[in-house]
Amino acid sequence: MVQFGGEVVNSNPSGPHTATQMGSGHFASEGFGKASYFRNLQVVDSDNSLVPSSGLRVLADHPNCYNIQGGINSVWENYFYYGGPGQNDKCP
Repeated sequence: MVQFGGEVVNSNPSGPHTATQMGSGHFASEGFGKASYFRNLQVVDSDNSLVPSSGLRVLADHPNCYNIQGGINSVWENYFYYGGPGQNDKCP
């Protein structure tokens, strides 16, 4: 298993969610030029060769605060956009 992504620590879990941004501070749906991204995701296999990653699954623990959208195309191969502003109207 290989994991890619971001992490934000909320030091006050009993209070409002932290306003710490993840990535650029923009949601994944804002796409290129706004959201942060990883592209051309590859792993090194047992022969020390780069192999395109496959079977990617995306997960966001607090999607109203930070989210993620994955995809695949011929230019970027496997990719995902991720990020968010942290505390906002939908993430109290």
